[in-house]
Amino acid sequence: MRIGLIGTGRIGTFHAEVLSRHPAVGSLLVTDADPERAAAVATRTGATAVTGDAMFTGGGLPDALVICSATAAHAPLIARAARAGLPAFCEKPIALDLPGTLGAIAEVEAAGSVLQLGFMRRFDAGYAAARVAVREGRLGRLHTVRATTSDPAPPPAAYLPLSGGLYRDCLVHDFDILRWVTGREVREVYATGSDAGPAMFREAGDVDTAAVLLTLDDGTLATATATRCNGAGYDVRMELAGELDQLAVGLDDRTPLTSAEPDGPGAPPKPWPGFLERFAPAYEAELDAFLRVVRGELANPCDGREALHALRIAEACEVSRRERRPVAMAEIPGG
Repeated sequence: MRIGLIGTGRIGTFHAEVLSRHPAVGSLLVTDADPERAAAVATRTGATAVTGDAMFTGGGLPDALVICSATAAHAPLIARAARAGLPAFCEKPIALDLPGTLGAIAEVEAAGSVLQLGFMRRFDAGYAAARVAVREGRLGRLHTVRATTSDPAPPPAAYLPLSGGLYRDCLVHDFDILRWVTGREVREVYATGSDAGPAMFREAGDVDTAAVLLTLDDGTLATATATRCNGAGYDVRMELAGELDQLAVGLDDRTPLTSAEPDGPGAPPKPWPGFLERFAPAYEAELDAFLRVVRGELANPCDGREALHALRIAEACEVSRRERRPVAMAEIPGG
């Protein structure tokens, strides 16, 4: 297959390396707003650097697109791919707001095209095992879920105004995986956040730490917390507690957690430093799945509507934090 990749930043470069060695990819085209950066990635991966328009016009059209551009370009590129009849994989989010997200989904559905979103946790072995355990009833009635995402250091200040905020940029992964693992929908959220850390969060109108209480449609209670300031390392976990058993995702010898008990485990010698290291196998698996979707071998594992559900939960959290009240999902448009 001939695959086009748009955007050669950190995640785009990683995806280019994965695609360049995938046996189903015969040729790889890469482009970026910075042509020199695209050329460097092309040299490193054996790809061909092209202009952005070359992905959509001319005789050498790709069979599918992988979109890793800046967030603001996601929705227009998704729409353009749909109108060109090109299946597209896109890093989350589709857009930073509901109108932009709904517009892009409408373009895809009108064209009858394929859009797969990059919620890589669905392809992580631990989360997949937890999903099976819940669906098979091995935990019994699920009563409590605890999810956490903790970054080891804040992103650059310039990124914050473009990110959509901690709920949309970071916790949206927890919202998606909560639905995917449990098979339930969120009925209500109550969210709060703190901007007591670096001043750049206050200047951007964002928070550096957040906590959410989510009530699922079967009464299960879930909490989701996130921070940009977890100096111990990159920490992404989910704990699921049922009447029969408990299960933890992300608990291993690299989890940046130290026991306070005299005989408990100490700090890990090599904690996870970031998301690319922690989820590298999942990122590879989601691209492999996309190529199989394009070949007609697999149903789409995460389409635009799935991404919309997660964004709506993030939107409800923003309303809850701003208005200091519980917010029912029925209040959020797009359901």
